[in-house]
Amino acid sequence: MGHEELEEGVDQLTHYREQCAHHAEKLKEILEECNERVNSKKNTLETCHMEMVDYVNALDHCAIPKAFSKLK
Repeated sequence: MGHEELEEGVDQLTHYREQCAHHAEKLKEILEECNERVNSKKNTLETCHMEMVDYVNALDHCAIPKAFSKLK
């Protein structure tokens, strides 16, 4: 069985989010485009909040089941 042990003190959710990043590549691109758009303006109300929420939700959809399966 592919039982993966993480070093003590390692943030498991961050670890699994990194492993799941390929599942959310398109949403990351959308977030980065939004950030570039916002950073290119001096005065804007745009915040990219929804793009960030969508990206993190996609990561968590993949990562959380993996992290919970490793809880002791």
